[in-house]
Amino acid sequence: MTDSTVSRQENSPKKPNDSNGEFKRLLVPETSDPEEDDERRESPPENQILNVEEERDRTYDTVPPFSWAKLWKFTGPGFLMSIAFLDPGNIEGDLQAGVVAGYSLLWLLLWATLMGLLMQLLSARIGVATGRHLAEICRNEYPSWARILLWFMAEVALIGADIQEVIGSAIALQILTRGFLPIWVGVIITSFDCFLISYLEKCGMRKVEGLFAVLIATMALSFAWMFNETKPSVEELFIGIIVPKLGSKTIREAVGVVGCVITPHNVFLHSALVQSRKTNPKESNRVQEALNYYTIESTAALFFSFMINLFVTAVFAKGFYGTKQADSIGLVNAGHYLQEKYGGGVFPILYIWGIGLLAAGQSSTITGTYAGQFIMEGFLDLQMEQWLSAFITRSFAIVPTMIVALMFNTSEGSLDVLNEWLNILQSMQIPFAVIPLLTMVSKEHIMGVFKIGPSLEKLAWTVAVFVMMINGYLLLDFFMAAVEGFFVGFLVFAGIVGYISFIIYLVSYRSSQSSSWSSLEMSQRVVSTET
Repeated sequence: MTDSTVSRQENSPKKPNDSNGEFKRLLVPETSDPEEDDERRESPPENQILNVEEERDRTYDTVPPFSWAKLWKFTGPGFLMSIAFLDPGNIEGDLQAGVVAGYSLLWLLLWATLMGLLMQLLSARIGVATGRHLAEICRNEYPSWARILLWFMAEVALIGADIQEVIGSAIALQILTRGFLPIWVGVIITSFDCFLISYLEKCGMRKVEGLFAVLIATMALSFAWMFNETKPSVEELFIGIIVPKLGSKTIREAVGVVGCVITPHNVFLHSALVQSRKTNPKESNRVQEALNYYTIESTAALFFSFMINLFVTAVFAKGFYGTKQADSIGLVNAGHYLQEKYGGGVFPILYIWGIGLLAAGQSSTITGTYAGQFIMEGFLDLQMEQWLSAFITRSFAIVPTMIVALMFNTSEGSLDVLNEWLNILQSMQIPFAVIPLLTMVSKEHIMGVFKIGPSLEKLAWTVAVFVMMINGYLLLDFFMAAVEGFFVGFLVFAGIVGYISFIIYLVSYRSSQSSSWSSLEMSQRVVSTET
């Protein structure tokens, strides 16, 4: 047995979680007495982990019966996760789909949401069944160089998403102040959300989830109000959802709809958020109970996100599909076009749009900060104060965002081009979140009895390959149009070769580990039989 095999056995889900990440240290206070430490691990502070277990005198050999009260206790992580489906990048993808394709891509939005739901359920599954989040497991499973490279890719994706989110919030603040606040000032204001997180975490996880409930409700009310004001065709809307249509002129927007749904940092985030509920990985009936409730909660959360995305697409399909303005509408000027088209009403639609966009941007920047903490601490095994971790994570995104805001402050067209580049950047990182997720969730030595079966594994890999092919098409189309000159072309080619090589390594590593663990299990069975 190799050293790496022994190392992975030591990090089996049967072993206690040895992560030193700040999130875990918040949940489990440190103590110098090992026995006292073990006792405290069984009873972490209630303001950080919600105790969702029944009374100790009530035990079940099977999964406990369904309870609405229990479902309410599990409700929270899925809605925080769903924010990634509603960030400003998704909002721009929605409006572009509406103005270019009308209602015809709503069916694709629905199926893309279902594909995203599958990946998020697998992320929750690995978090509940192991008691560790995906970044921690990757740190233990992959060699050091691959782990560092995966961390770098996750940070790049997070920075790209965060720039879009912060810029979206800054645009919303500029709209709501009638142009008084320039974008760079909005970036500074938005950057202080890391301190809001620090304060809310001290008040308890439910306070954080309450804030997100308010932000999601704000988005839903704002975009539903816009939907009601513009009165899109309900008949065409239902036809768009039910009947698949894809024209040659809408392929780019279709690719954008699919590419925006699976967000790399969100795959890491959800596996950590589910640990805010106390579930013992050693009790299979409790794990299955938690997975059942998280499935219901995540499905409901993504249904809400689908409806909000649908509202945005339908509003712009109704107002601008087939018009001369369709080619010039972007996130920066969308509110002004809406105002010119629909005017004031009870409340000017420009400000309704601004409120919804601010809620989308602000909520997604907060979840981005959370994801950054888990990714950095999980991959690098760092120990630091929570506020310092949030500040460092925030700085990774705020510094480049400030540069972007100052460079593109006066150019709407440049900001839209930048947004396209950022979408490409995030799309490129999808394999480096999805492949590790599907690799780990199918391993018995990691998941135990909760590893996914062959049918679900095939379905998940089919979805993953489809999404990666879609994004590959987007990358190819984008670079063929944007790359000029031999030297730049050579650099891009070299980068693509390295990119594909790492993907091949991750897939082959999965296969080699499957073979080695199958051999190990067979040898253990032989030894057990002889004994």
